[in-house]
Amino acid sequence: MSYDDPDNPTPAFATAAHRPRRRVGLVVGAMLVPVGLAGWLLWSSGSGSGSDSGSGGPVAAKPGEPEPERSASEEPSPSKERPANPSPTKAAGEGGARGELAGKTIVIDPGHNPNNRNRTADIARLVDIGTNKKECDTTGTATNDGYSEAEFTLDLARKVRTLLEKKGAEVTLTQDGDRPYGPCVDERARIGNEADADAVISLHADGSGEGNRGFHVIMPGKVDAGAANTGKIVGPSRDLGERIAGSFVRATGTPPSNYIGGGTGLDTRTDLGGLNLSKVPKVFLECGNMRDPQDEALLTSKEWRGKAAKGIAAGLVDFLRK
Repeated sequence: MSYDDPDNPTPAFATAAHRPRRRVGLVVGAMLVPVGLAGWLLWSSGSGSGSDSGSGGPVAAKPGEPEPERSASEEPSPSKERPANPSPTKAAGEGGARGELAGKTIVIDPGHNPNNRNRTADIARLVDIGTNKKECDTTGTATNDGYSEAEFTLDLARKVRTLLEKKGAEVTLTQDGDRPYGPCVDERARIGNEADADAVISLHADGSGEGNRGFHVIMPGKVDAGAANTGKIVGPSRDLGERIAGSFVRATGTPPSNYIGGGTGLDTRTDLGGLNLSKVPKVFLECGNMRDPQDEALLTSKEWRGKAAKGIAAGLVDFLRK
C-alpha cells in the first residue's frame, strides 16, 4: 500500500498498472510506545534477532541465502469459486480446541488481490467509508522486479493462519485468492464485524521511495461520521498495534519505519475505510517498503516471511490472552 504524504513526500509509483497512492492521515509523533519501543531496544542491543550490525538497519540478505521466492504461495491453489460467505477455518492443529486461543476468532485481511490488475474498472468504483468515498480497492504496489504486494500479503496471511490455527483459533481470511477482485474496503471491514472477531489485522507492504525503510503499524483514529464510528475500538486497537510492533521487531529484527511514525513504528489514520468501518479491534501492518532494494530483499525472502508470520502471530496471541 502506497502513500502520498505532504509532510513526507516520496516519489510516485510510476508503473501504469498500479493505482495512485493513498494519503497519509494523522501521523503519530515521537511518542514512546512501551511494547514496540521495548522490543526495538531489545533488538538493537544485540539480542540475536538476525541483524548484520547493531546500527538499527533491517536484516540484510546473507551470502548463501536462497534466491527470493516469487510465487504467491506454497499452498495448493484454492478453488476459483467464491464461497457465498467467507467461513472461519476451525482449528484442528496442535492441541485442537484445547489451544490457548480456543474460542477466539481472528480475521486476517491480505491487502489487495492478485486479480485486481485484471479488473481495474471494478476496483475503481467508489464506496462509502463514512467520512467520504474512496476506491473499492487498488492493485497495490510491487517490487522493482515485479513481485506484487498482493502476492506477498496472501502468502504471509496463509502462513499466519497456519500458526494461529495450531493454537486453537478460528481464522477467516477476507480473500484467499478465490475472488475475481477485491473485496472492496467496506466489505473487508464488514467481514471482521460479522465474524465478531476478537482481532483483525490487515497485511500490506508500502510503495515509498528508495531509502525509506522499515515497518509501521497503522491504527484507527477517532472517527464518527456516517457508518464510521471508531470510538469503542481506538483504545483496544492501539493496544493491539503496540503488541504487534513489539513482536514484529523481536521476530524479524526489522526496525521501525524511518519515514513514518517518528521512530515508533506506529501511525494513526482516519482516512482508511477498512479501519473507519471496523467495529472490532483492527490494525494495518505495513511490513516494509517494496521499492527499497534492502527491504525488497527481505520481503521476497521465504525465510524472512516465515519470521514475519511468527512475529504477527505472537503479537495477536499476546493481545488475546491478556
